[in-house]
Amino acid sequence: MDSQKLENLLNLALSASREERDKSLDLDVGYNTETNIWELIVKYNGDLSRLNSPVIGVEELIAGYAIVTIPQSLISSLVELEEIEYVEMPKRLFFDLQQGKEASCILPVTIREPYLNGQGVLVAVIDSGIDYARMDFRRQDGTSRISYLWDQTLQPDESRGFNPPEGFLIGVEFNNIQINEALEESNQEEMFRKVPSLDVTGHGTAVAAIAAGNGLSSSGRYVGVAPESELIVVKLGLSKQPSFPRTTELMRALTYVVNKAVELAKPVSINLSFGNTYGAHDGTSLLERFMDNVSEIGRNVICVGSGNEGAAGGHAAGTVTGETRVELAIASYERAVNVQLWKEYADIFTITLISPGGERQIIDTRRPGTIRLAMEQTDVLIYVGEPSPYSIDQEIYFDFIPRQTYINSGVWTFLLQPVKIVTGNYYFYLPSSVVLNSGTRFYSPTPEVTFTIPSTAHKVITVGAYSSIYESYADFSGRGFLLENRQESRVANEWVKPDIVAPGVDIAISDGLGGTRLVTGTSFATPFVTGSAALMMQWGIIRGNDPYLYGEKVRAYLRRGARPLRGEAVYPNARVGYGALCLADSLPI
Repeated sequence: MDSQKLENLLNLALSASREERDKSLDLDVGYNTETNIWELIVKYNGDLSRLNSPVIGVEELIAGYAIVTIPQSLISSLVELEEIEYVEMPKRLFFDLQQGKEASCILPVTIREPYLNGQGVLVAVIDSGIDYARMDFRRQDGTSRISYLWDQTLQPDESRGFNPPEGFLIGVEFNNIQINEALEESNQEEMFRKVPSLDVTGHGTAVAAIAAGNGLSSSGRYVGVAPESELIVVKLGLSKQPSFPRTTELMRALTYVVNKAVELAKPVSINLSFGNTYGAHDGTSLLERFMDNVSEIGRNVICVGSGNEGAAGGHAAGTVTGETRVELAIASYERAVNVQLWKEYADIFTITLISPGGERQIIDTRRPGTIRLAMEQTDVLIYVGEPSPYSIDQEIYFDFIPRQTYINSGVWTFLLQPVKIVTGNYYFYLPSSVVLNSGTRFYSPTPEVTFTIPSTAHKVITVGAYSSIYESYADFSGRGFLLENRQESRVANEWVKPDIVAPGVDIAISDGLGGTRLVTGTSFATPFVTGSAALMMQWGIIRGNDPYLYGEKVRAYLRRGARPLRGEAVYPNARVGYGALCLADSLPI
């Protein structure tokens, strides 16, 4: 089926065969092959509760967003409902893996007046979970600083008191009392029987330690930014393959966190250290719009890493004036690759796709819908999209699917030939480098506009990384854009991404065993800003110096206080935004 209420990728997924979806990287996200049920993101008006039944599940979030689980056979009926405005499928999220406090001017306001520590403020870590038993997240008396822990990967079990949070259908929620009861157990096996939540990768634990660890695991030497804040932790649910969380779990988590903060009547600083590359990167997807709505609930700040795609070769952009070649190298043993092409809808050009063996196929971008091509030993599934109610851009999506085990390696060429050109701008994107072989990349990549979604949401603080040792930009860090890069008539300051950068290279954190380990990536730059935002809200809201110091005001203050970096002459810019985090200069003291 094709419907303008459905995003392009979902239209393509619904027209694809079961075999095509199974071989694709993205077309099966949100689909359960065993039950033939989809999990979908829905923008709606009115009330959807009447749809709740043994067959259809509805989780209403905020601001007219919901997550609907529904059999594929009923999706056509769903989109016919007047209440349904737009529907997207979930996207996978990828964690951004690759002597920050001093470099970020945090010590001057923590070791002397005004002696900030995060007390009275919530720090929310939405990530891979947390090692809740570590002393980093406990008070001096051994009790936990974690107010709530929602593990979305656990199965509810009412007989054991394991229930999801009210209003949600997945996972198990543990409160501070339950966590403390588990910590009282001397036997580790019994402790995890009571609260069986683990951080298998350690990613979320590392992020939490930077933002809010108290250093008790290592004699106080490696104290986090806001060591006396309380924590809300959400361990994101995992897709079956390849075990990455989805945007639907993130939307649930954000709704949960802001509602808890309102319930507790406390400001909250939220950390998101993950993202994906699917989308126009202009803030128009349902997830990005949802996050802008979340930012206006209660008193919160949302800090998001810009991602580690800056030097990955996964983006190519330019302007079509005459015949234009964009070459993509696909490495050997690649099981699946997809390519997004975003362009101005007013521009019209044909695309000739050339395989490594020289076979040519012409795609007419004026005809929307699904196209199937057979080229050498690779099937190419194409969807020519139309603008959505939220975006003026057109997407042409290419899904390369092997006929046997691997798609054809070598150089695939996109030959763009103008028919009618207004701006001529084009933007190609590959999936996250995490899921591709290192040799799969564009031959002439564009490092700009390489931040990951959802760091592209307008009202979040987008955080890039720099090396505090060399005082220089880290080339892996996702870069942003200014107004002139997209030639869109919007307010320039709204489009500065990232907002600031923070230390993200060789950051020493506690290993929980009395030692340290080094971590690198925007994942670990972001919690410096998250913790700093918590300290700012403590100074402003908790101590009564400025009851309105949250949301966009925190972002404005951080931008104003940012300090210059070596080699950067003009600010703001697409590499480091307004500069490097400097908390002492950001507080109006």
